[in-house]
Amino acid sequence: MLARYRASMVLSGVGDAIGYASGQWEFEYNGEVIHKELHNKYGDISRLEVKLPEWVVSDDTVLHLATAEALMTNKPVGEELFLEIAAQYIRGARDMSGRAPGMQMQGSSSFQKPLYLYLFSLFCYSNSGGGCGAAMRAMCVGLRYPRPEQLQDLISVSVEAGRMTHNCPTGFLGSVASALFTSFAVQEIPVKSWGFKLMEALPQVMEYLTSVGRDVEQNRSEWDYFLNAWSQYLKLRNISDGESQPIFPEKYGIKERDDFYKSVSFGGWGGASGHDAPMIAYDALLAAGDSWEKFCDHCILHGGDNDSTGAIGCAWWGALYGMDGVPECNYKSLEYRDRMEKAGERLYQLSHESCVADGKAD
Repeated sequence: MLARYRASMVLSGVGDAIGYASGQWEFEYNGEVIHKELHNKYGDISRLEVKLPEWVVSDDTVLHLATAEALMTNKPVGEELFLEIAAQYIRGARDMSGRAPGMQMQGSSSFQKPLYLYLFSLFCYSNSGGGCGAAMRAMCVGLRYPRPEQLQDLISVSVEAGRMTHNCPTGFLGSVASALFTSFAVQEIPVKSWGFKLMEALPQVMEYLTSVGRDVEQNRSEWDYFLNAWSQYLKLRNISDGESQPIFPEKYGIKERDDFYKSVSFGGWGGASGHDAPMIAYDALLAAGDSWEKFCDHCILHGGDNDSTGAIGCAWWGALYGMDGVPECNYKSLEYRDRMEKAGERLYQLSHESCVADGKAD
């Protein structure tokens, strides 16, 4: 399990770095062009050496590490932890040169003075906060709170970490999905049931929001977009019941995937929002199973916001399968690899200690 925790953190960075490709692939809207460049330069994913300077990690990994390093302090769930997360995000905002930070994060991180630290964690409700920036940095929350009885903590932390910058249900529910699916991977829950279990958890998320009493009416008014998008997706894939096998089109190549990812997006860029970034990553996981190469084809090498779908999906893949089948060249020289491994180890230790205390160690 420790190896899977490390892999979850490291492979998230790998998915981000490959998808970003120093901006060359993240902002290439044609997946066929990306696949052609990969083939011409490297042959295939197994020969791609992810290292600086070409394969820098983007804002996704910097902020995912920020979330993880806040959780590593082991502060109790509540204001003390939320302020630590905010502080880590502000620190992370200083490491954005050449990493293409999202507009929402750039606006939120203007709170650079300690006096405004608390205000940072009370970022105003915004209908424009539906991007994927909250989802791309929350996977590690599921590593810290992986057990069913910790669901309330997972919800609290993923919601509050998310709405520090993306205070809109479409945005922060993406954070919940990223964290929740990581916890499912740790629990080894069948992947086909994850979407169903997400839908089961959403009422509990609304209960939490109501209990906190912040922006309740605004959240209710915008709630259905995320809910309906996921309901339609699960129905399309035949997994609304959490038990049936997923159904994919007979022909589901590069172009077909690009077209589908656009169809589920908010504005035509698949994976750029809080609902569809985890959705596309989930779709890739359902399609690829434990094949790393196929998973990369579906999750990273497409014409959407591929560094974000890669960061999210590869965290789940690592939590499920560890490094099995992953070429060493994909991760050996990854930027910030040491920090990622240390984060995985510490989050494992913290979650494992709580299991031992409860008599539930694996």
